[in-house]
Amino acid sequence: MASHRRPKQPSRARVTVLTTAAAAAVALSAQAANAAPSEKPSKDEVKSKVDKLYEEAEQATEKYNGAKEKQEKLQKEISTIQDDVARGQEELNELRESIGLAAAAQYRTGTIDSSLQLFLSSNPDDYLDKASTADQLSAQQVESLKKIQEKQRELAQDRAEASDKLKDLASTRTELGKKKKEVQAKLAEAQKLLNTLTAAEKAELAAADARASRDAGERVDLGNTAPASGRALAAFQAAQSKIGSPYVYGATGPSSFDCSGLTSWAFAQAGVQIPRISQDQANAGTRIYSQSALKVGDLVIFYGDLHHVGFYAGNGQVLHAPRTGTVVRYESINNMPFQFGVRI
Repeated sequence: MASHRRPKQPSRARVTVLTTAAAAAVALSAQAANAAPSEKPSKDEVKSKVDKLYEEAEQATEKYNGAKEKQEKLQKEISTIQDDVARGQEELNELRESIGLAAAAQYRTGTIDSSLQLFLSSNPDDYLDKASTADQLSAQQVESLKKIQEKQRELAQDRAEASDKLKDLASTRTELGKKKKEVQAKLAEAQKLLNTLTAAEKAELAAADARASRDAGERVDLGNTAPASGRALAAFQAAQSKIGSPYVYGATGPSSFDCSGLTSWAFAQAGVQIPRISQDQANAGTRIYSQSALKVGDLVIFYGDLHHVGFYAGNGQVLHAPRTGTVVRYESINNMPFQFGVRI
């Protein structure tokens, strides 16, 4: 028979606790709501945080570029090795076929020797080490077996090298994916901060950045600084032709660039191949530690980890692709922590 007990009523103490907790929650919500406006970062604070995030994104970008360059290099090396292996296997098959034909001829005449029988059923490496076996072979057969041995060793080495590089390629692709996500996360975080600004504040920041950026047609007084060389001047002039092009991480032109993408592209237009990333470009020529000794077309390296690069433009100016949200432009060399110049 079912029980029809009357539901137990909550005690007065329990009601009091619940009521108090609810009141506290309401009070905390009200405090949070009231505090929210005062906790909103100012325009300058947002700009400072965004600039820091953009710098961190550029650091990650150069690591991304390095991983991407390594991936492309490994893919080319693996392709070359695989081609070598394929050709080597064809040569090995031809050598084996020639030995097989000799064995077949001996078999038809009933004179096939034991050494060829052994070779055709196993690996020839053991046989040439034995003088008694070598004595049973003709000079031509010995030479053929030596070639087969050598080709087998080469193929084994090539296959082992390809295997190692394929493993390296897999880890490089993983690293590339991580760095890409890191860059994207930094940029997304920066955009989230910018979205907290009012329309008027965004307009003020945009105006300030517009003043920093030079129009493509605007001339800058670069002084009378001599060029580092004819090639350096040609590279610098190629970079000048891209003033106003947007910064895009990982881009190497011709319509958008990141910092090292601009410098490597510009030198390529002058017929000079330099490394892709800023840290490698820092070691691509003679270092110039005095700003007063810099010449137009010298590379200029910034920050302690060497993650930013541009061209020296003369008169204390650099021409570079600064960061996300900007374009290729002139800027004072003192706007960033100068490390040294590089004369290619």
